[in-house]
Amino acid sequence: MKQIRILLAAAVILCGGIAQAHPRLDHVEPPFWWVGFKTPEVQILVHGTGISDYSPKINYSGVVIKKVIRVKSPNYLFIDVMIAADTKAGRFDITFSRAGSPDITYPYEVKARRKNSAARKGFNQSDAIYLITPDRFANGNPDNDSVAGMADKLDRANKDGRHGGDIQGIMDHLDYIARMGFTSIWITPLLENNQPETSYHGYAITDFYRIDQRFGSNKLYRKLVRTARGKGIGVIMDMVANHTGSKYWWMDDLPEDDWINYAAEYFKGKYVNTSHRRTTIQDPYSAAGDRKLFSGGWFVKTMPDLNQRNPLLANYLIQNALWWIEYAGLSGIRMDTYPYSDMKFMARWSKRIMTEYPDFNIVGEEWSLNPITVSYWQRGRQNKNGYVSYLPSLMDFPLNDALVTGLASKEEWAKGLIGIYKMLANDVIYPDPSNLVIFPDNHDMKRVFTQLHEDKDLYRMAMAFTLTMRGIPQIYYGTEILKTSPGPKDDGIIRSDFPGGWAGDKVNGFTGRGLSPDQKAAQEYLRRLLNWRKGKAVIHSGKLMHYVPENGVYVYFRYNDTDKVMVVLNKNKTATDLKTARFAEMLAGHTGARNVMTGRELDISRQITLAPRSATILEIE
Repeated sequence: MKQIRILLAAAVILCGGIAQAHPRLDHVEPPFWWVGFKTPEVQILVHGTGISDYSPKINYSGVVIKKVIRVKSPNYLFIDVMIAADTKAGRFDITFSRAGSPDITYPYEVKARRKNSAARKGFNQSDAIYLITPDRFANGNPDNDSVAGMADKLDRANKDGRHGGDIQGIMDHLDYIARMGFTSIWITPLLENNQPETSYHGYAITDFYRIDQRFGSNKLYRKLVRTARGKGIGVIMDMVANHTGSKYWWMDDLPEDDWINYAAEYFKGKYVNTSHRRTTIQDPYSAAGDRKLFSGGWFVKTMPDLNQRNPLLANYLIQNALWWIEYAGLSGIRMDTYPYSDMKFMARWSKRIMTEYPDFNIVGEEWSLNPITVSYWQRGRQNKNGYVSYLPSLMDFPLNDALVTGLASKEEWAKGLIGIYKMLANDVIYPDPSNLVIFPDNHDMKRVFTQLHEDKDLYRMAMAFTLTMRGIPQIYYGTEILKTSPGPKDDGIIRSDFPGGWAGDKVNGFTGRGLSPDQKAAQEYLRRLLNWRKGKAVIHSGKLMHYVPENGVYVYFRYNDTDKVMVVLNKNKTATDLKTARFAEMLAGHTGARNVMTGRELDISRQITLAPRSATILEIE
């Protein structure tokens, strides 16, 4: 009997050892897919200890494994799966088998797509975008401020720490956003950033398929999108394809050596920082080493640079974008550091998205003040080197710089308003200048009110220009209440908390409590302007005609077959009489106009009297 007990104990120990060796599937991504994409194939990444020793099988009508790819790490499988167009949505098991071992099963699902999903409309010229840094906007759920297992805890006293803003905080103030007149929100990245410190900004992603728990959850994000849509607001997701955070789950076990750009092919296994010299990839005379340094170097040491030339990683990133569009119901994507990624990959990435969603919109960040550099990436541009891009929209950094510099500078022959005029003349190189996103400031630059020396008159000119000019306007949260960023450029200060977003705040920008008279006036000015713009097709899609600035006055028109709007920026410190004969091409046959902001009727047959340092917006009657 004693011998039997010993044998049974040995058997238990042996079985325990087998159980411990039995692979655990840590990641299966995408976690599910859909029937009905134009490209019917999905490549599933499977990650688990020793999983490459197993062979996957699927037994579901219309779903077929076409190829199984094994890589250097034994802990990955990549499964190419074809989904026939007539496949019924449903659940099935992926079975992983190995001789001498019990099978592993993983429940997978192909879903039915939302009706007319492929025909969804992306953000466009009729929209006005509100840019939000979620950690700094509003804390709707204090219970998720700090999360076990995530090192970067709540520290609102630290300008670079986590402050607790979240998805619920945004949801709680959707009515405010809608009342202001915004029709889209661009939220800086909400995906998990499980980094040791300074993770609030969201650009060091550690899981491409998971909303950071301190912001909420995937389900709550989808609810936000759905709720916002019900209030006439689309949601634009901020994505990053160029890099991840240094604590991304795969960094301790890369599928292949060239998954990130410190591979031997590029930099002999060493960390190298990007040069940030973005013109090298367009420069016809650039050296190959300079091009590699720009696109292959890391943004910073805590953000490993992804190698999108690896076909498995390229598929992973493309599918991730499609997954979020379909899962969450997005109205657009803003792609961070667009030119830093491999340029051929970005063409493939944008082409695939726009093929699946022809009316969608994607805006890329190309932070250059040179319109030639920016225009290189826009869809339809005939580039001399033959590069074909499929990116519909870009952030118009050149016009942003011209606007702020032009307003803040003294009026001279080559400075001031003429700088804005000259920059707009460069629109000749853009395939579609109307689809550029224009803005007075954003989350990476000093607040516009600070840049304009806290001059309320120049502020109103900047807002009037941004909301009447060609393109898609974007306003950064807090701009409506004259937020400032004094001192040297500091991201933590630029992205300071919106007052009223936290319990106990003495000032509340959402209700107006505690705001100064100037702040209330600025907020009301922007609200009236945004809500007027919302219904003006001539501003959304009308043509643009502008006149060379003279004597501190810049005049331009937005017009179509049925409507005309005249915009006048007057930088003079005294009232100015503007003779209207010069604008006969636009005003012939018109004698009256209505001031949009005051409602006052004007006689424009001979001249218009402009208030000192003002923006005048006139509907021509």
